[in-house]
Amino acid sequence: MAKKAVANELRVSMTLKGCFNQHASCRARETVNDAEFRELTHALAHSHSLALDPTPTKVAGVPSWFRQGFYGGLGLALLIGLFLIWLWQPERQVNRHTENFLRTIEKRNWTGVADFIGNDYQDQWGDDRARVLERMREVLRYLRRIRIDATNAAVRIDSQRGYWNAKIIIDGDQGEGMALVKERVNSLATPFELEWRRQSAKPWDWKLVRVSNASLEIPEALQ
Repeated sequence: MAKKAVANELRVSMTLKGCFNQHASCRARETVNDAEFRELTHALAHSHSLALDPTPTKVAGVPSWFRQGFYGGLGLALLIGLFLIWLWQPERQVNRHTENFLRTIEKRNWTGVADFIGNDYQDQWGDDRARVLERMREVLRYLRRIRIDATNAAVRIDSQRGYWNAKIIIDGDQGEGMALVKERVNSLATPFELEWRRQSAKPWDWKLVRVSNASLEIPEALQ
């Protein structure tokens, strides 16, 4: 294409040079060659437009829009993968499970609360899964707008087990029941420990298997 363009330029240049070196009467007789002249100039302009066109439509047979979409999708998949790796870290999963567990208790969503507790749950007060759910229902029946906050939370991972430790503060609408709970729980010197166990290879599959606090004693009348 480049060689053809150069040849066309030479032909046009020679034609123009010959025309301007002739007398006016001679140039008049050469009007019969105007069609050829116009054909040459058109071919020359066309060759320049092809040579200077900077818009690529395909590279190696692949459309540019396809390549852009492919690399965009690849970048998005990489970002999602990095986010999931960050989210599925054991420490973060144990912390998130505990926070969601406490929020679910506040809402009195007992079906949701049961989903967090493992079938082999056993706490230091001798409660299994069924008994601890029953106890929570009984206690929260007398509490209104309960709020459960944790301070100085820390997470420790040991193989397939995760241990969440924090001081728990309970608050809510004033009443005799709330005053009793706040007196017994908020004054504890030692933190609560919630033990979670990973149930499968799924990074989000954690269940609560034990709760303990060395300073919390439950009266026999309530057991």
